[in-house]
Amino acid sequence: MITSADNHTPVYWEHTPVAPLCACIEKLWCAQGTPAAHSRQRVLPTGNVQVILNLARDYLLDCMDDGSDQRVSSALVVGARAAYEVIDETDLADLVGVVFRPGGFAAFIRGPVDQCSHRNVALEDLWGANARQLRDRLMELSHPKTRLLFIESFLLQRFTTSIAEPNRQRAAIGFAIDQFNRSAQQVGVREIAQATGWSERRFSQVFREVVGLPPKTWFRVQRFRRAVRRLHTGSEIRSAELALDCGYYDQSHFSNEFRAFSGMNPTSYASRRTQWSNHVTIN
Repeated sequence: MITSADNHTPVYWEHTPVAPLCACIEKLWCAQGTPAAHSRQRVLPTGNVQVILNLARDYLLDCMDDGSDQRVSSALVVGARAAYEVIDETDLADLVGVVFRPGGFAAFIRGPVDQCSHRNVALEDLWGANARQLRDRLMELSHPKTRLLFIESFLLQRFTTSIAEPNRQRAAIGFAIDQFNRSAQQVGVREIAQATGWSERRFSQVFREVVGLPPKTWFRVQRFRRAVRRLHTGSEIRSAELALDCGYYDQSHFSNEFRAFSGMNPTSYASRRTQWSNHVTIN
């Protein structure tokens, strides 16, 4: 649990699910607080798919570039993306979420994962009545730990069979992700494709359908995430050193990539960071 530093900072809980869920799900989380009204945050891309449920009210806010917003479903699948999105902090009053590992959401959906990429999809459109049942039951539970354990049980009951099913595509993509994670430098997609027994074109297609992003884009997002995590520590790190450590060619490459994914430079990120590495305040 991460405790609140002030009245407007949500209290945050995390739970790592048991097997076999942990093979597909990175964490379950819950945030509760009294955020300042009409304040906004920029959420930086991670490449992960998430499920988010708002338990405080019957909608979430989709924030537009012009500063307006519109109400959307209170239970969403937040697809993998390679660009930041903007959220209203009032949505953090009572929120529960599931963060899937790369490729993990494929076991919880019919059809390709990239049907949700770069956008939010109502969970009910994918899970039907299960989505309503999950949210209704969570609203009946008061303690965050109890809620997280219920989500774990809920997912185990409904999806264990699909998780356990042998699946060549998911296995091959799991191998590829492991290869990508072994090096900070750009790994050749052609070499990994050959190791899986597919052509480069077929491998890229399967990777996008299972993970939600093309392999080269996913790798760039993960490299960006490594830099963000380093900056979030607050340690004094020279930009040139950080760029090389995270796998960028030079400081200019690092700065351009950082701005492409976050819409700001590293210095601005450091001054606006929040309790979460991928959230920054908007002035």
